[in-house]
Amino acid sequence: MLKVDQLRLGFTAGKQTLAAVDGISFAIAKGETFALLGESGCGKSATAQGIMRLLPAAGRIISGSIQLDGEELLALPEADMRAWRGSRMAMIFQEPATSLNPVLTVGRQIGEVLERHRNLRGAAASQRMLELLRQVGIADPERRLGEYPFQLSGGMKQRVMIAIALAGEPELLIADEPTTALDVTVQAQILDLLAGLQAERGMGMLLITHDLGVVARMAHRIGVMYAGELVEVASREDFFSRPQHPYTQALFAALPEVSRRGMALTTIPGQVPALSAMPAGCRFAERCPHVMAVCREVSPPWREPKAGHAVRCHWQAGAAAENPLPPPAQSEVEVERPAFLAVSDLKVHFPIRRGLLQRTVGHVRAVDGVSLAISAGRTLALVGESGCGKTTVGKALLQLIKPSAGSVRLGPNELVGMAPKRLRAARRHMQMVFQDPFASLNPRLRVGDIIAEGMAALSTENDAEARLAALAALLQQVGLPDEAAGRYPHEFSGGQRQRIAIARALAVQPELLICDEPTSALDVSVQAQILNLLKKLQQELGVAYLFITHNFAVVEYLAHDVAVMYLGRIVEQGRAEDVLRAPQHPYTQALLSAVPVPRLDAPTAVIRLGGETPSPAKPPAGCHFHPRCPHAMPVCREAYPETRRFSATHTVNCHLLP
Repeated sequence: MLKVDQLRLGFTAGKQTLAAVDGISFAIAKGETFALLGESGCGKSATAQGIMRLLPAAGRIISGSIQLDGEELLALPEADMRAWRGSRMAMIFQEPATSLNPVLTVGRQIGEVLERHRNLRGAAASQRMLELLRQVGIADPERRLGEYPFQLSGGMKQRVMIAIALAGEPELLIADEPTTALDVTVQAQILDLLAGLQAERGMGMLLITHDLGVVARMAHRIGVMYAGELVEVASREDFFSRPQHPYTQALFAALPEVSRRGMALTTIPGQVPALSAMPAGCRFAERCPHVMAVCREVSPPWREPKAGHAVRCHWQAGAAAENPLPPPAQSEVEVERPAFLAVSDLKVHFPIRRGLLQRTVGHVRAVDGVSLAISAGRTLALVGESGCGKTTVGKALLQLIKPSAGSVRLGPNELVGMAPKRLRAARRHMQMVFQDPFASLNPRLRVGDIIAEGMAALSTENDAEARLAALAALLQQVGLPDEAAGRYPHEFSGGQRQRIAIARALAVQPELLICDEPTSALDVSVQAQILNLLKKLQQELGVAYLFITHNFAVVEYLAHDVAVMYLGRIVEQGRAEDVLRAPQHPYTQALLSAVPVPRLDAPTAVIRLGGETPSPAKPPAGCHFHPRCPHAMPVCREAYPETRRFSATHTVNCHLLP
């Protein structure tokens, strides 16, 4: 159906055009999903934009052919191409918040496609809009049609994007990272929806992602991209059982999982080469563990180790046998340590103000009675869907947000209500690593000044020479060269920026690091570097971590203890092996069942949760989870469940437990 042949496209920089996609070829049949996989900067999204002819102003299609049902798309005038976009082919963009028009209602944006491509107006168009919104799983579609994008959650915005893409009934759907920013439960719903619609309509799908779990669940065939070139194309079975290219093998080896606990993850040294400095030979040569002299001189030809499995590599020692896993890690010896941070019944309620006099008419119960304890040298993972209050807990522990009630004790000291001067000194013991390192680093300061700022503010190193020595030691500790101190944040990659953020937090020698989704925006290989670094620092310095995340693979690899949050309250907590191997709360069970696993033998049964997460401004009576719980009983609607002890290290808030 879709045939891409020797496609080359690039971006103009001054008087030259730098190739971002360099001679890639693939085909997609009706009803087939072809996944494009690779790190950021490999050219995946540029390929999708090239196929749709939606390249940015600096983008140029240099050469090649793109055919849909035998029609050459590159030869079509722009006016004809507009008729193809939306009706014959459609695209789901990576970031729905920036792809939807903020000043048009949902109904107007879907109606635009129906009017142009299906010639539907008035009542017929309204009826079709309601059908589309129901199809993508949006409750109360009549109300949603009149709402604007800012009134919708992230998951709902993504579903609206899918409804717009499907409105023209396309033959080809291009999905660019359609679930990257979504929680696992919403992600499972979106993937099921796409798979169901594909089976129903016989749609071809180009799925662009860097999540191997999503690939295992959705793809029929996979193409691995590196530095603008395809380096391996294989069926789903061959790809997951016998990956051939060293880059593909490295991606699998970098995945965090429980079997690698206690071990260092495999990392890929270096970075994807810049467009202006592409090597003459194999583009992966500088990062490859099997590099030979010929790799640096000659670009490798395609070869087929098996019918339908093509690889572009000089090295022929073979595949990673059955995607090998290391032997199970030995259980770490549990040493009971006293909690040095104890949180009891913490509440953070934000007032809702209305009217001319801004009177308080209610409260958003962002955090509503959280209790937890963290011991030295241990990692507590705080997991849950977006909007459940995880980040608010982290900020309230540091008193960056003032708690409404409850207690936060650091050693013998109570932090809630502490005098500002004493609180400033106490913050030396706790620091935070934020989700987006670029937004949290001052772009006008050099890295050395950013790291030293904390030392000066909290007077940990007053002597200039001692401060310089401490700075050099910190950079070495987080794996950055000494000259990094004189450079600015924009000169570093995402993974390096996150290392700078970690060095800044460690500068004042804290006992606790609060890590807010520190790896969520990073590629698998860069994530492995950061996780290795965090594990090494914990072993060397005895630092404790509160790790806020929704990535369960990271939780399995890194965490000693897990607390699961839902709508401002912790519903289950205990040792990581207890909670992840034998979850007791229906919400934890649903979360874990929805996690896509990068294996062929992964369980496929997903526990479906109905509806959307209720608003923390109006939490349901009784158990907060009962409107979505498949096992809800009458008592669940009347009273919030007491904390029940399932074992010595495992507690659950649920009426289902005796």
